[in-house]
Amino acid sequence: MAMQIHGNQDFPGTDYEERVKQGQTAGKADRTKETENAADVKGSDKQTGPRDEYISSEKSGKKPTGLYRVGQDENGNRKIFFEDPKKGKPESCVSNTDAVDREIRKLKEERQELEQQIRSVSGDEKKVRELEKKLAQVEQELSQKDNDAYRRQHTAFSQTK
Repeated sequence: MAMQIHGNQDFPGTDYEERVKQGQTAGKADRTKETENAADVKGSDKQTGPRDEYISSEKSGKKPTGLYRVGQDENGNRKIFFEDPKKGKPESCVSNTDAVDREIRKLKEERQELEQQIRSVSGDEKKVRELEKKLAQVEQELSQKDNDAYRRQHTAFSQTK
C-alpha cells in the first residue's frame, strides 16, 4: 500500500531552514533599530539605563565593608585573607608542643637509665628481668608518643592579639 504526502503538514522541526532565514531577517531589522537608537542617544546626553561606575572609598566617604589581602597559608601556598573591620585585628593562634617534648625527653632519659642499670646488674637474673620488663614498657610508651600524630593531638594552642 502506497501513501502520498502533500506538502508540509506543520510538523515541528520540518521547516527549520525557513525559520532560520526568518530569524536572520528579523535579527537584521532589530539591529538596524538599535543602531538608530544609539545614534540618537549619542546626539543627546541621555543614558538609556544605569551604568556601573567605580567610586573609591576615599571619594564616597564611606569605610570599606571588608579588606582583602593576599598572603601565604601554613603550606606556603598563596591565599586570599578577609579581614572584617567590625572584628578589629585578625586573631592568630600559637601552637606549643613543649609539654609533649618534655614528656618524650623524660621517657628517653628513663630508657637510658634502665639500659645502664641492666648493664651494671649483670649477675642478678631476677633483677635483670624486672629491669627489662620496665625497659620494654618505656620503649612501648615512647614508640606511641614519639611521632607527629601524638604531637599534633596534644599540642596546646593559645590566642594572641
